[in-house]
Amino acid sequence: MEYIWILTILVLGVIVTFGVYLTITTVANKIFEKQRWDIRSKNIEITLPLRLQAYERMCLFLERITPNNLLLRLVPSAISALELQQIILHEIREEYNHNVAQQLYVSTHAWEQIVNAMNETVAIVNQAAAEVSADAPAADLAKKVFSHVIEKEIQPSTHALKVLKEEIRNVF
Repeated sequence: MEYIWILTILVLGVIVTFGVYLTITTVANKIFEKQRWDIRSKNIEITLPLRLQAYERMCLFLERITPNNLLLRLVPSAISALELQQIILHEIREEYNHNVAQQLYVSTHAWEQIVNAMNETVAIVNQAAAEVSADAPAADLAKKVFSHVIEKEIQPSTHALKVLKEEIRNVF
């Protein structure tokens, strides 16, 4: 009979201990989850403005390297086609180097589209320059670049801008 009481007390002790353990782990998990949520909220609070700024800067970058905008901005400063080509390529590289760190805040897909747009713009300029004499007036190169842009269904920057805008909409 003594063994039954001791066994009953042990079983009750195990049950109570297990119940206390479950209660403590449940409460601890809820506390840890709340801390994780607080940290995540704080991170979002810090990174969201940085991400939005990156998207803004990349949109501006794409607008600035659009062939039409490049030519309107740079043709008056060049005399020959070769000089204009060099100025345009230098401008694109400078814009890119100024904004390269923004890739941390945009998706890999968006960054690839941005780089593709830049490379396509460079290719258009180089292809047009190959079709014009280096001594030709800068306006001749500008006309060739415009004709190459018109031949394309979509300007190089248009698709990348679309991707950026879709990502921004997904953030909100």
